[in-house]
Amino acid sequence: MIAITGATGQLGQHVIELLLKTVPASQLVAIARNPAKAEALSQQGVNVRQADYTDQAAFTTALAGVDKLLLISSSEVGQRTPQHLNVINAAQAAGVKFIAYTSLLHADTSPLALHVEHVETENALAASGIPYALLRNGWYSENYLASAPPALEHGVFIGSAGEGKIAAATRADYAAAAARVISEEGHAGKVYELAGDSAWTLGELAAELSRQSGKNVVYQNLNEADFAAALKDFGLPAGLADLLADSDVGASKGGLFDDSRTLSTLIGRPTTTLTESVKSIL
Repeated sequence: MIAITGATGQLGQHVIELLLKTVPASQLVAIARNPAKAEALSQQGVNVRQADYTDQAAFTTALAGVDKLLLISSSEVGQRTPQHLNVINAAQAAGVKFIAYTSLLHADTSPLALHVEHVETENALAASGIPYALLRNGWYSENYLASAPPALEHGVFIGSAGEGKIAAATRADYAAAAARVISEEGHAGKVYELAGDSAWTLGELAAELSRQSGKNVVYQNLNEADFAAALKDFGLPAGLADLLADSDVGASKGGLFDDSRTLSTLIGRPTTTLTESVKSIL
């Protein structure tokens, strides 16, 4: 059986939707903090099991009979390492034979502060003795497109990425890679640096928003402190605002760029373009 953590999250839902096209529902285990949110999966015949990243014992129970595990990284930045260790230890106890983990693009050399917990998790996987593959995901296009509505309203898209090239792809693109790696054989020991085929700057994103909407949107580059402060003014929690500002600065240093086209090669199709992504939200 194949288990997916974070099954009710945005990426997890995409992955399970794709897996259901090739894998019998009875062979899928959706692990969720709140199983009630996975009722639709249960109705399709997927095994829904409860476990929280903070509860190693619950995860050990949830992984009973599981051969392969897709470990989708926890959303709780700052708590990821101990939470992921709980899952890896549970996988050892349950006899899981393969783990695919959603890490960060070029995690070992990334200038993004986010890389630390991902590297710690990668090291824990290496020490576990369980065969594994690393899905080092770049940025989701949705991370930036979520800011499109206020940018269109005010005519300004703000950030701290400067002229940094961002090789983003959609969640659906990354989900396709995860579904393939977790359902096929032959991926153990692989490190996949996953990113979009085409890279763009935030200035180019603003220009694309302008072109498709007919409204003038310009990119305004802020220093890290001012961008973080602006995000907090918009209502984002302080920790998340600081993280996003740090990530933008990391992008300005090339932290979100990759031109290997590993993602499109893995999924057998081009990744979603910026033009397509903007069109979908407009």
